[in-house]
Amino acid sequence: MTPTLGLFSATALVVGSMVGSGIYIVDSDIARSTGSPALFLAAWVITAVMTMIGALSYGELAAMMPKAGGQYVYLRESLGPLCGFLYGWTFFMVIQTGSIAAVCVAFGKFAGVFFPSISSTHWLWHIAHVPPIRVGPMVLGNMEIGVNTANLVGIAVVVVLALLNMLGVKLGAMVQNVFTVAKALSLTGLIVLGFTVGRSAQAIAANFGYDWSGFWQNAGWSTLHPIQVGMGGPTIMVNLIVILAVVQVGSLFSSDSWNNVTFTAGETKDPQRNIPLSLALGAGFVLTVYFLASAAYLMILPLYGDPHGATIAARGIQYATEDRIGTAALTQVFPRIGGYLMAAAILVSTFGCANGLSLAGARVYYAMSRDGLFFRAVGRLHPRYKTPAAALAIQAVWAIVLCISGTYSQLLDYIIFAVLLFYILTICGLFVLRRKRPHAARPYKAFGYPWLPALYILLASGTSLALLRYKPQYTWPGLILVLLGIPVYLLWTRVSPQAAQHATDPLVAESGATGSRSNL
Repeated sequence: MTPTLGLFSATALVVGSMVGSGIYIVDSDIARSTGSPALFLAAWVITAVMTMIGALSYGELAAMMPKAGGQYVYLRESLGPLCGFLYGWTFFMVIQTGSIAAVCVAFGKFAGVFFPSISSTHWLWHIAHVPPIRVGPMVLGNMEIGVNTANLVGIAVVVVLALLNMLGVKLGAMVQNVFTVAKALSLTGLIVLGFTVGRSAQAIAANFGYDWSGFWQNAGWSTLHPIQVGMGGPTIMVNLIVILAVVQVGSLFSSDSWNNVTFTAGETKDPQRNIPLSLALGAGFVLTVYFLASAAYLMILPLYGDPHGATIAARGIQYATEDRIGTAALTQVFPRIGGYLMAAAILVSTFGCANGLSLAGARVYYAMSRDGLFFRAVGRLHPRYKTPAAALAIQAVWAIVLCISGTYSQLLDYIIFAVLLFYILTICGLFVLRRKRPHAARPYKAFGYPWLPALYILLASGTSLALLRYKPQYTWPGLILVLLGIPVYLLWTRVSPQAAQHATDPLVAESGATGSRSNL
């Protein structure tokens, strides 16, 4: 692989992969769950703290092992090839391909604002309807399989981005840079509007009050918040710590994919410096604008609302139509064109996000193939463009299958627990490598080690336990999906001599930079 990504492109990849459509949607659910302006913003503060600690901790691993594959490599080197494979398995099956499918279909849906014939109800080939299947606290199925004009546009975007990234990482990076700048300007514009011409005296009075009493409403330690356990389960009352942990489903998911830049270390110039720096700069920028965007929503609309409200202000942040709080806020500021402006912003945002996910994700399968843990062809580079063309192709094919199956949105609900689990394991790996390889070169060392990485493990573990207890419909399927990778790994290592060697030979498993990976 040829190093072509500089610091700006690496940072743009972090920002572009993080910012999709989540910040324009998830705040409504957070507002309903917290029922407090203070807790509404506190959820984003917790997400920012966790994500920044994670990014700064990953910086040490990235500088220590600047190889294609990123997180897969860190897990393989610290906790063993099985752990690395389970991450790669989940990453391919759902995390990356499901994200690509969801983001590209979201692009198609918002294109329908400008072209009404593009719609999820305009079927070109309707294969089947899968009825809802209740399994304990979960509801599976309940989806439409086939091709409609919205997911057809999404499929087209998947194909276009795969082809673009096959033509060279420099071209993919150029597309990423342009769209990242555009989406950053869009978010900045939303924030500026919220704090200037969009300010509503009614919203400010409702959310903050004369003496800030409105801001702290329902944020006391003794205040209990209702939460439904599972799908259709009982509603129980929980304290603010639990509710803040549970709402991380939305805020953490919207802030995810910051680690994607680590997958491209083999194509980054001076990766020991630029990967850690891009993680800090990119994640720091996104988390800052996410917090300010949420604060801007509080300036434009009241937090509390009526689900049957006749106006945007009456519905508030909590009950924005279809949870599209970004569209509601801009329409409140510009009644005639707000919806179109937000649709355009989301089109830019989702296209750039999908490009970043497509560019970075293929490098993980490439690294797995070099270890004998994925199809052999995926480990080859294109002879002319020096890109993992086969990896990009297989990633696109599976993303298209998820687009057609209609399962991507349901699968994405399930993966936040798996994502958190692998983040926890990776940062645990940081401690393991400090003991296993105390003398290894570390151009950058994790800020605040060991206290801040330990704090991340504590916060992420607490959030995971809360989700297991109170949101089992999201967590157990993700855990089951991860565990299904164990028999796949055992089978693969039996049929692949190269994989078996990595699984049984500690010298091969620990070296990481020898043999077939020496050219990464």
